[in-house]
Amino acid sequence: MAKKTASVRWVSGRAFETQTGSGHRGWIDAFPKEGETSKGPTPTELVLVAVAGCTGIDIVDILQKKRLNVTGLDVAVEGTQAANPPNVYTELDVVYRVRGKDIPASAVEQAIKLSEEKYCSVGIMIGKTAKINSRYEIVAE
Repeated sequence: MAKKTASVRWVSGRAFETQTGSGHRGWIDAFPKEGETSKGPTPTELVLVAVAGCTGIDIVDILQKKRLNVTGLDVAVEGTQAANPPNVYTELDVVYRVRGKDIPASAVEQAIKLSEEKYCSVGIMIGKTAKINSRYEIVAE
């Protein structure tokens, strides 16, 4: 079983400096109080980033393994949170924009399905509380 680590250190206000076990540092913050400047994204925004990044990595890997000429991928995620605490995500809308030459729609559809159902651990975890809707666009280059 693989273990991952992360830690945060309170800096000021509602801001924390983050550190991952792999040595990456960053910031998280809550919505700042009046007169304060935000030092980073909120934890729930980072969940959306994690979903986009996790599935994006999968999609690129799968399409490249198919030897397709993918030149770019953008993944946009919009989340709807429950009105009451703990304000979990109840729905995510994921839009994939795949760029490349001669990219078949069937390959993109298969890659998305594999990511959503098998490989993207973050999306699969979030899928326990949220309905995940996805769509894609292929931009020919």
